[in-house]
This record gives sequence, C-alpha cells and structure tokens, in this order.
Amino acid sequence: MKFFADTADTAEIAELAATGLLDGVTTNPSLIAKAGRDIMEVTREICGLTRGPVSAEVVALDHAGMMREAEVLRKIAENVCIKVPLTIDGLKTCKALTGEGTMVNVTLCFSANQALLAAKAGASFISPFVGRHDDNGFDGMQLISDIRLIYDNYSFQTEILVASIRHGIHVLESAKIGADVITAPPAVIKGLFKHVLTDKGIEGFLADWAKTGQSI
Repeated sequence: MKFFADTADTAEIAELAATGLLDGVTTNPSLIAKAGRDIMEVTREICGLTRGPVSAEVVALDHAGMMREAEVLRKIAENVCIKVPLTIDGLKTCKALTGEGTMVNVTLCFSANQALLAAKAGASFISPFVGRHDDNGFDGMQLISDIRLIYDNYSFQTEILVASIRHGIHVLESAKIGADVITAPPAVIKGLFKHVLTDKGIEGFLADWAKTGQSI
C-alpha cells in the first residue's frame, strides 16, 4: 500500500520523505490556505521532495474553468496530479485530462456509485473520505470495501486512495481491505511508528547496555 502525506507543509513532507516511506502528497485549497503560501510556489517545492504524484486541486466548478486551471497546474512539474471534485463537470474534466496523459485524482467521494462513475471516467485515483463518512453516521470502511469489490469485479485500474484518515485503525482497515493508497496528515503517519512495548523494549535494552560500561 502506498503512503501519501495529506499536507502542504514542506518541512513535514521532507521529514517523511527522508524515511523512504513517502510515495506521494495530496493537497487541497484548505491545506494551501493553512500553509499560507502561493499555490504555485509551494506545489513546485513539494514536487521536488517526492517523485510520486502530488495532487493539486482546481477550484473552478465548470468544465472550461477546470481545464484552464489544470493547464496552469500541470505545467508545474511532471508529477502533478490534477484533483477534481466528483461532479459531472469534474468527471468530464477527468476524462479529458486522462485522455491527454495527465494523472487525475477525483475527490470528495462518498458513495460506491460515485466511485464507479469516476473509474468509468478514467480517474487515476478515487478519494473516498472515510473520516467525514464516519462523522455523518455512515461506515467509512464499508465504503472502501464496496469500492474494492466493484473495481475488482470489472478490473478497473483506478487506484483507491483512502482520504480523511483520522487514526491508525483507518490505515489498518484500509490495508486489510486492499486499498491501493492512504493519504493522511503527517501526525497520523508518525503515530504508526508508536507502540508502548517498543518504547519499553528500547528503554530496557539501553538500561542493560549502560550496565556493561561499553560503547560502540
């Protein structure tokens, strides 16, 4: 399973990239606003930190506007992946862009039927939002399971990119279901390293080593 960082904070992206575990990055207008930087500048910097896809989202709502913005964004770097909303115009844009060889991430997916439409439109990635789904009384992981089943039934090549991840259980369940990618805030990814028994084990080893009086 691929790990994408859901952030526009370049310092955090660089830190994760140094671990060798980072496969890509997703951004959105909210994350760009939080970073407080120019979208072109920060996206270009992010693209230099990872060889994987970097999602840059259009903000226009009509097909023509999305295509104009996509033309600007995809010139930033070869690994830019254009992010479009799951609307009729968004899928029309997806079809046009993927037909030209541009990666497209279809975002704000909340149903398996929507995911089916995105796959038929040729999406490179579909981004179902499990956390927001859970917040509204639905089962986010069941949504991922349904999408996996449908995509496997028809051998769709669209990758399931699980978004709105809140904690490690979301990551674990996504991996068990067979999602292709998860995108999560850096804090959630770093949290996957943590376990109380690992910490206690290190503490015990160091205490025993100190008793030997040796150094390496």
